[in-house]
Amino acid sequence: MKVNLDDREEIIRSEVYEALAALDRPDLREQIVATYWVHAAHLTPAQVGKEISYHMTSGVRHSYEGSLLDQCTGRVVDAIEFDNTGRLGIVRVGFPLKMLLHEDGSIYSSDILHITAGEGAFGLTENIDIKLCHIAMSDEVLSLFPGPAYGAPGIRRVTNFRDDIAFGTILKPCTGITAEEEAEIIAEAAANTLFIFVKEDENFLPQVRFAPLRERLKHGLEAVRRVAELRGGKGLIYAPHITAPPNKLVDNVKMCVDAGANGIMFSELFTGGTTRMVRDMTCHLEKPPAIYAHNSGISVRTRHIYREVLDMFCRLDGADFRQTAPLSGDAGLLRPRGLEWRECERALSMPLAGHPPVMMARAGGLDQGNIIINLLDVGSVAGAANYLFLAGSAINGIKNGTGEYDPAAGAEAMKQVLQVYRDGVFTEIMADHVHRLKEYADSHGLRALSAALAQRYSLRDMASMAGVTAGG
Repeated sequence: MKVNLDDREEIIRSEVYEALAALDRPDLREQIVATYWVHAAHLTPAQVGKEISYHMTSGVRHSYEGSLLDQCTGRVVDAIEFDNTGRLGIVRVGFPLKMLLHEDGSIYSSDILHITAGEGAFGLTENIDIKLCHIAMSDEVLSLFPGPAYGAPGIRRVTNFRDDIAFGTILKPCTGITAEEEAEIIAEAAANTLFIFVKEDENFLPQVRFAPLRERLKHGLEAVRRVAELRGGKGLIYAPHITAPPNKLVDNVKMCVDAGANGIMFSELFTGGTTRMVRDMTCHLEKPPAIYAHNSGISVRTRHIYREVLDMFCRLDGADFRQTAPLSGDAGLLRPRGLEWRECERALSMPLAGHPPVMMARAGGLDQGNIIINLLDVGSVAGAANYLFLAGSAINGIKNGTGEYDPAAGAEAMKQVLQVYRDGVFTEIMADHVHRLKEYADSHGLRALSAALAQRYSLRDMASMAGVTAGG
């Protein structure tokens, strides 16, 4: 039997949010409250919640009221059953702050996820399917987290991109080049005032023999400085990739700081707590590096822990940049999609106890063919101020008239399509947008844009575009 898991997840997420909207705000003075979607074998959602509390807090079912043991024991707040089997629904479980706060008063997302998403919830065979959907915390608790050093407003301020549409690019090739070869690519990107941000790819591991991080920093930062005068007063965040085991990652952070890097990029999903560690390591600096907390690997968790929960914690822990996904034709390249996508962007930008919004990087298949529909979309949601439009192969993978890869041609095509957007040629999102854009480029002599669209969208692919959806 074939099951479309994305469609299934969308249905479940819609039911969860509808149910949550109908519930009262829980008392958060002495607890955080986690919401689980549950499909159980024999128990009701409320009974599953009791089992989670038993296994993941004190490990006792009865305690003396008012005792320390009682203060560290979780409670079921409430539950809703979704059907007449009594085994499907949501349950909210309160986890006492008493068991989560450190002696210095701090609190950590890694501890919270260890408790709320442990084996006592996800490892039990009773739970046929279970998802951690939401975590509610008081403003007082949210304020205990450091949050972004800059966030979107701060990034715009330090780069002097206050009102411009913020673009960035990913260096290609992704790996297999020397530090000197990479520096030439960096220099070309850094000289282009279209970009506010340039990053290495997450596949370029920091300590490969042919281009170790120290050498990449030396040549890359020199390249950025060499072309700085061409930027007309505009700053640039350059983020080398430093993902490594925790002990090595600490050394990589120090190396970047000592070299004067103003950005760093790492994938945190396989070394939990990394964003917070790096934020705490650098918070004493007058100008700490901006953190691009890459979500490579996040999808291995999101069938069970909602992506918006992980994104909220990433923001609280100190990320300045976080990837979401572009609006795209058909299914798109990357998740998130649909309601998950909207909720992730909300978690990264909504008011959150004074923490600034993260600069959301719409990346993963963003190109000249879909940038306008993305700009139209964010204009209808919250404006472009909190967004970074990040294009890799759409810039570095475009070929010029001689058949050579030419980032300048890709960037020129992006500049041309931005002018089309500013001229108001397209004012609504349409299913045949790429067709119409190609026709417009051809009829108005926008050769770079026309060539880029022809390379990015084959005639067959363009003919099959039946809709425009949230995707990567």
